[in-house]
Amino acid sequence: MRRFQVLELAVSGALLLVALGGKCARAETGADAWLRYAPLDKAAAQNYARLPGKVVALGDSPVLDSARGELIRGVRGMLGRTLREGKSLSRERTIILGTVSALKTEEPALLEHVDLQGDGFFLAAAHWNGAEYLIITSTSERGVLYGVFALLSKIARGESVSALHETQQPEAPIRWVDQWDNLDGRIERGYAGPSIFFENGNVRADLTRAGEYARLLASIGINGCAINNVNANPRVLEDSFLPQLARVADVFRPWGVQLAISVDLSSPKVIGGLDTFDPADPQVGEWWNKKVDEIYRLIPDFAGVVVKADSEGRLGPATYGRTPADAANVIARALAPHRGIVFYRAFVYNHHLDWTNLKNDRARAAYDNFHSLDGKFDDNVIIQIKYGPIDFQVREPVSPLFSGLEKTNEAIELQVTQEYTGQQRHLCFLPTMWKQVLDFDMHAAALPTPVKNIVAGQTFHRPAGGFVAVVNVGMDANWLGHPLAMANLYGYGRLAWNSNLDSKAIAEEWTRLSFGNDPAVVQTISAVLLASWPIYESYTGPLGAGTLTDILGSHFGPGVESSERNGWGQWHRADHEGIGMDRAVATGTGYVEQYRPPVRKLYESLNSTPDELLLFFHHVPYTHVLHSGKTVIQHIYDSHYEGAERAASLVAQWKSLKERVDQDRYEEVLRRLEYQAGHAIVWRDAVCNWFLQISGIADQRGRVGHYPGRLEAEAMELQGYLPLDVVPRETASGGKAVECAPPLQKCSAAFRFDGAAGWYEIDVEYFDQNNGKSKFRVLVGEQVVDEWLADDHLPATKPGGDSSTRRRILGLALRPGDNIRIEGLPDGEEHAALDYVEVHPSQK
Repeated sequence: MRRFQVLELAVSGALLLVALGGKCARAETGADAWLRYAPLDKAAAQNYARLPGKVVALGDSPVLDSARGELIRGVRGMLGRTLREGKSLSRERTIILGTVSALKTEEPALLEHVDLQGDGFFLAAAHWNGAEYLIITSTSERGVLYGVFALLSKIARGESVSALHETQQPEAPIRWVDQWDNLDGRIERGYAGPSIFFENGNVRADLTRAGEYARLLASIGINGCAINNVNANPRVLEDSFLPQLARVADVFRPWGVQLAISVDLSSPKVIGGLDTFDPADPQVGEWWNKKVDEIYRLIPDFAGVVVKADSEGRLGPATYGRTPADAANVIARALAPHRGIVFYRAFVYNHHLDWTNLKNDRARAAYDNFHSLDGKFDDNVIIQIKYGPIDFQVREPVSPLFSGLEKTNEAIELQVTQEYTGQQRHLCFLPTMWKQVLDFDMHAAALPTPVKNIVAGQTFHRPAGGFVAVVNVGMDANWLGHPLAMANLYGYGRLAWNSNLDSKAIAEEWTRLSFGNDPAVVQTISAVLLASWPIYESYTGPLGAGTLTDILGSHFGPGVESSERNGWGQWHRADHEGIGMDRAVATGTGYVEQYRPPVRKLYESLNSTPDELLLFFHHVPYTHVLHSGKTVIQHIYDSHYEGAERAASLVAQWKSLKERVDQDRYEEVLRRLEYQAGHAIVWRDAVCNWFLQISGIADQRGRVGHYPGRLEAEAMELQGYLPLDVVPRETASGGKAVECAPPLQKCSAAFRFDGAAGWYEIDVEYFDQNNGKSKFRVLVGEQVVDEWLADDHLPATKPGGDSSTRRRILGLALRPGDNIRIEGLPDGEEHAALDYVEVHPSQK
């Protein structure tokens, strides 16, 4: 009987869904990302009624098998039809998959002349001998697979395929991703669970997830993946470990993704038994030759290696007085017979700079270390250059090294994982920033020379070049933690393939593929994405000052002071009089001289430097007037308040999609946007109060330091709670919090409500650390109105800007004299710390 009841409920639910117009979407985890292949509605599906019902793959290989299987899977999911697999062509309407050479061999008359190279592909509707065909072809099998994904994307987004005649060619030959995964399963700067490749010192036994990742990468044209941390463990090159790497290559291969690894330059000494790793020593070269030969014996399509050296404590050629070219070339020559490549990171700098020397400048490092070596690298070496001269900040100028290497292959290094841009707890759509970088004209020749053309090898006519992004997906079901963060991975792949796409088109594409074609959903999510980077910048580090985060720790919460008085070189030089790094030739570090003359002229002058980069290039008084007409200090105040307000507006926009987006993803995005809105206030208050204290200049609008409706926890009636000084002080309201320290097991903080009777919302600011799971309850009188567990996964072990979290309680009917009490039950090293409470009239 129970089976019939379940069936009845299921049918009733389906009828209800129809009655609601299909607005309530199916539950989704995000694991399918943009490859959902969700069923099209009847009207949309009708547009593909004449799609051929048969597929023929000309050839037999793992990549062609993937292409055929993906096409069948996608059509079945979206159109509810299963394509029939054929072995040969007939007069039946057919989708043909095959390389140009295979197609010409099968039927030369079917294919007109097409100009394709490498991974480019051609999609065409053709009529021949009385039959209709849809052709997907390329000079490579991988290109055929890319063409299949392109066709399925068109169908998913509702584009017509009836008269296809389209060629797509990637602009850059090399399109890689780097994973910073450690062999123990942890991921450096990873925010979505443990590694999909490693656990407990070995490659995972189950690599299903790695294969699924390769499929996602292939769908956006990525052809290489370095799977381990650039701070490489030499063990990856041990003879006993190489067969484990071969297993990863095996699950990549059907998707045309080639395996790469990061290597430690000291490996010949550390694991090879030599007494040196000097790249000029013949025995070191011979060691690399033998090691590389062994890799290719196990992994014939091995892509190459990534090298980080002489940087942040990593050993490198400087140990022996050698250059990066010496180090790169000794490995490149071992790889060359196998057509492998070396990505050598230009992220080489001294992190023990004397901060008291005003001429010292970390931004100079990449150019100073590599420009003089131009032309000395072998042709299978690519210099991997971060988009800016510092380190993935929310805004930086374009690295001058891009125009400083005319005789050397280059690649741009971007970062999908949001190390300095909110760590997937904050929404920050990065293609908007990347487009500005890629389109920037370096003035390296008479004609425009944007960065995108330089890294593609076009400007200086280089044989290799391209794109690399640090991604760091993890075992979380949705890959990157935040359901909307996958827009950054998708956007990276699309820009690496076609850097002329604009960020709006990318946002809309991704939204349609990930959430469907509902116009309200597409418009709202695209708008939220496109607004997110400027919003994040405005409440963190505007005017080119850097992200103003804790650079010595998590890189997550506010930490203005952490940039100063140390050797890391991410200085903003803020003092009582002004702020900014003087990088001018005439008066400062001379960094500006590294650019070509037109760019140098732009940044050398205070008057011509754009406001958004002013503090990167110039030290100015707080009273300096920007092009906007505001003073620097007032802009800092205003941008942080406006940014926090706009972050809150994202919540309202997302709420408009309730019942238009599946419940699981709707609730997870809402939770993260609400967290972001609260944390934006933490940023706002910390940065503004720091600058108020150091400058002594008040906010013209009287907001900074004045918080109507806020009651500090230390000012409440405390039972068990004790005041705590928070360091740095600006990361807690008033510099203090209260904690329920051992041996106490329960504490409370209470206050009397003296406002008018009405409906209110209460914000409780507390500290959620990763070393305990405290419990909180809020009571009005003796009625519990909210309770929760502080069990988020934030990068914090103490109260401060990383752990400060807001809990918003809506719709409370309060009366004068009501006693409001917060109870905290500590756990482990997390002492149920509280910062403040705010009571505001309800918005509704």
